[in-house]
Amino acid sequence: MKKFINSIDTLLDESLSGFAKAHADIIQFNTQPHFIQRIKPTAPGKVALISGGGSGHEPLHTGFVGSGMLDAACPGQIFTSPTPDQMLAAAQAVENGGGVIFIVKNYAGDVMNFEIAAEMLDCPHETLLVCDDASFPKNHSTGRRGVAGTLIVEKIIGAAAESGADLATCKALGDRVNLVTASMGVALSSCTVPALGKPTFEIGENEIEMGVGIHGERGRERIAMSSASEIVDYLTDIIDEELKPQKGQSALLHINGFGATPLMELHLIYQLASQYWEKRGINICRSLVGNYTTSLDMAGCSITLSLLDEELLHLWDAPVHAAALRWGC
Repeated sequence: MKKFINSIDTLLDESLSGFAKAHADIIQFNTQPHFIQRIKPTAPGKVALISGGGSGHEPLHTGFVGSGMLDAACPGQIFTSPTPDQMLAAAQAVENGGGVIFIVKNYAGDVMNFEIAAEMLDCPHETLLVCDDASFPKNHSTGRRGVAGTLIVEKIIGAAAESGADLATCKALGDRVNLVTASMGVALSSCTVPALGKPTFEIGENEIEMGVGIHGERGRERIAMSSASEIVDYLTDIIDEELKPQKGQSALLHINGFGATPLMELHLIYQLASQYWEKRGINICRSLVGNYTTSLDMAGCSITLSLLDEELLHLWDAPVHAAALRWGC
């Protein structure tokens, strides 16, 4: 394992301190307990949005704290859920009279700890569970995992909250986005958790994992390495069957890198995926390509399709100013 590390025990603190210093115009780092929050005050009555999860997925979630998106993010240790005291402290710091929405990826530890925090929170609140991973069946015993579609949920609800939408409206909107968003990932290699010091799973030089999770969890199946076109067809077929977009439907296509895949390859994946849906009469009217929901140093990517109507398109286009996502400001 070769990584830029002083000590595994101090890695997260040092990284978050550097992140806060690099983006001191937008956010601040609270150390006891850990959370990132906006610096600029929000309008009275604004719904506060809080998300979080294990570190190692940067820029998710800390990179999305800012105007038009999250009010706070709670980073746990690498691939480890944040604690309820982090979530409670973050909520108390940013709540401004409009209540709180916890945006939670569907992983057991995250769900449990956010539930505990919500029970202790003394203000109106809602929890939105993101479960966009189409590699699992809808009736899976633990539900579907929350993956790269989380960004889309956070951006659209963030725009609505910034414009003054109330708690119930933001929650309903998030549920709606979750229903029209589906993702599928593929891993070419494993990732290496610093505390473990070796790859989290073994995969052959000529194998790929289809439907992989963002922590390296097993997916649908392991198959032989094939061409980019064949890989994209595999992923897009599953997403298309899941969402069943109709001819003329507008959509956002998000190609997300897992941390070690060059942009050259990610843009190739975008080209192939966009062609797949354009041939079926789908209007790919918005795009996002890059490393946004990563898995440390894993090579691979995910494809996310989110169906848009005029309202969702307007909210996606609304201004955002966060460390990792900004336009219209």
